Amino acid sequence: MDEKEYLTVGQLAKKMDVSVRTLQYYDKQNLLNPSFKNEFGYRLYSKKDIVNLHQILSFKHLGFSLNDIKNKIFLLDDPKKVSSILMQQQAIINEQINTLKKASESINLLNDEISKSNKIDFGMYADIIVMIKNGNKDYWVWKFFDNEIKDHIVDRFTTNPDLANQILSEYKNIVNEAILLKSCGESHTSDKSLALAKRWWDMILDFTGGDMSLIPKLEQFSKDKNDWDDNDMAKKQVVVDEFIKSALTEYFKTIQKYGGN
Repeated sequence: MDEKEYLTVGQLAKKMDVSVRTLQYYDKQNLLNPSFKNEFGYRLYSKKDIVNLHQILSFKHLGFSLNDIKNKIFLLDDPKKVSSILMQQQAIINEQINTLKKASESINLLNDEISKSNKIDFGMYADIIVMIKNGNKDYWVWKFFDNEIKDHIVDRFTTNPDLANQILSEYKNIVNEAILLKSCGESHTSDKSLALAKRWWDMILDFTGGDMSLIPKLEQFSKDKNDWDDNDMAKKQVVVDEFIKSALTEYFKTIQKYGGN
């Protein structure tokens, strides 16, 4: 055997731009064993070993694990099977790309929130990340709530996010409908206005779960519209505040007078 035709582990590592430790690991995992050992116990790699290493590194570049390369890919004997496993890997990579894109978007959104705050609050950051992850675009409201409301939201809506989304959607619908009624000159005592007031109160009850102690806190949140990130909703709320308040007052009078809800 002419040792000049072979490479030592150090020479192969340098040639293929990998570490000696990587080659030693591949050898230990029986993924790439050196073809020969000389009388001094040095591992020697042949041209065939170099080709095999090139194949390993190429498939590793495509995101395949060493286990997949060893136990799946190198055992395939049909081009169609190779194509199939490549398509499976492509699907996995595309999913990873989507996940990373979402993570990048979450980082940008969270960074925007942090830049508006003058204090560190990792608990709030974690809560906002979860809301962003769940696709809640109104995560900005979280920083305006105190711990009591935050705890209430976690307890009431963590296992029922659909209810939270329904309440938020109803809130926006009621505000838009109130704007329309007001622009049409509708009286706050009309049947339409009272029906809208009932929906507003039902929405409050759905949110609080009947805990009336939360209402003053919600009222305070509503007063701080100048700090809202959603400036469009803040402007709409300002327009309808008095109308809804008057309609609610009339609605409660009606309940007291005639009973019911």
